[in-house]
Amino acid sequence: MLQITPQSRILAAITPIDFRKGIDSLAGICLNQLAQDPLSGAVFLFRNREGSAIKILCYDGQGFWLCTKRLSRGKFDWWPTGDGSTTKVDCRELLTLIWNGDPSKAKFAEDWKKVLL
Repeated sequence: MLQITPQSRILAAITPIDFRKGIDSLAGICLNQLAQDPLSGAVFLFRNREGSAIKILCYDGQGFWLCTKRLSRGKFDWWPTGDGSTTKVDCRELLTLIWNGDPSKAKFAEDWKKVLL
């Protein structure tokens, strides 16, 4: 089972991708466009152009996980922004996003101890 914890390194691709891509193509995007090692154990987050679906790619030491969530209606209300090709997302932002929440409007408690990533 895939587990996302506060210690997980989560990277979101800023630009949308073609959702016909599978594990190998997404791993190639991680290497070539995001300049990240897909075998590092980081969680990679992608969205489609319409904003109605997300994909999560993660390597667990034995193989890749590829998880997809497509909304039956509407679009995801929030997507991270940044200057580069990727940006860091924390665990609570990802879990809120999966439930189509908007982490920028959520009133999260302050971290009492910074998590080193």
